Amino acid sequence: MSKPTLIILAAGMASRYGSLKQIDAFGPHGETIIDYSIYDAIRAGFGKVVFIIREEFLDKIKAVFDEKLQGKIEVDYAFQSYDLNRFGIDKVIERAKPWGTAHAVMSAKDKVDGPFCVINADDFYGTDSFQKMAQFLTTDVTDDTMALMGFQVGNTMSDYGYVSRGICEVDQDGHLVSVTERTNIYYVSDGQESKKIVYEEGGQQYDLDPATRVSMNFWGFTPRIFEVAEGMFRNFVDENGDNPKSEFFIPSVPDHMVKNGMADFRVIPTSSKWFGVTYKEDKPIVQESISKLIADGVYPEKLF
Repeated sequence: MSKPTLIILAAGMASRYGSLKQIDAFGPHGETIIDYSIYDAIRAGFGKVVFIIREEFLDKIKAVFDEKLQGKIEVDYAFQSYDLNRFGIDKVIERAKPWGTAHAVMSAKDKVDGPFCVINADDFYGTDSFQKMAQFLTTDVTDDTMALMGFQVGNTMSDYGYVSRGICEVDQDGHLVSVTERTNIYYVSDGQESKKIVYEEGGQQYDLDPATRVSMNFWGFTPRIFEVAEGMFRNFVDENGDNPKSEFFIPSVPDHMVKNGMADFRVIPTSSKWFGVTYKEDKPIVQESISKLIADGVYPEKLF
C-alpha cells in the first residue's frame, strides 16, 4: 500500500488572531506549527503533504515550505475558492469567506488517490496522534471504516476566548455515534476557585464534561469521502445559499455517513494535550510548550 497523504487546512484568514498564523514563527529557529505537524507526519510514514490554501497565499506559503521540505516529502497545493461550478453547481453566490472546512477538503480531490488524513494548520497535535493515524491509514482504513483522532475537550481549550469543536458521541466499542459542531465553547467560573467548560446554544449555557471526546479536525479518510461530501454540499448550497455566514463543516459528513449506515468511524483516543493559536494571547503559551518538548527530547531544536 502507498504511503498516506497529509492534507493541511491552511486557507483561513485568522480573523481572531490578527495575522496569517499559518506562517507565524513558534519554534526557536522560526518553525511554524505546520512544520511540527509535517515533521511528525514524516516520522510516522506519510509520503505527501497537500496544503489547501487561498490562491493569493501561494507565494507566501511556498516561500516558507518548499525549500525546507524538498527531498523529505512530496509537496502539493490545492486552492479553496468561491467557484461552485467545479462541484456541479451552476450558481454564483457572493460571499466574504469560503464555504467552510468540508468544502476546503473537497478542493483537494484531484490531489489525492489513496488514504489520507486532514488536519488544521494552526493546531499542534503531537507525535502520538500522527503515529496512531498513520498506523490506521496503512492497515485498517477502508471505504466502510474511517477514523478520527478523539481528543478530550478539557485538553483543547484556550484561556482567552471561545473555541469551536466537534462534540462526539462514542459507543462502548469506540465507534462514532454522532458528531455535532459547537462553535461557542469556553470556560466560566463555577463560583469557587476553579472553572468549568460550557457551550452556548440559543442563548443558553450547557455544561460540558472535560473528558468529552471532540474532533479537532484530525480525520482519516479514503477518497470516497469526496463523493459523499459533494452530494451533501449541493444540498447545503440550495438550503443555505442566501446565508453569507453559513459553513459546511467536516464533521457533518462523517455524521451523515454514520447515521445513514454508509460507514463506521473509529474514534482513536488520545490523552495528548492539544495546543494551538486562536488568539494572539495563545502564542507565548504555544512557544513555551514547544520549548519544553524540545528540552524533553521529543523534537530537535532545529527541525529541517
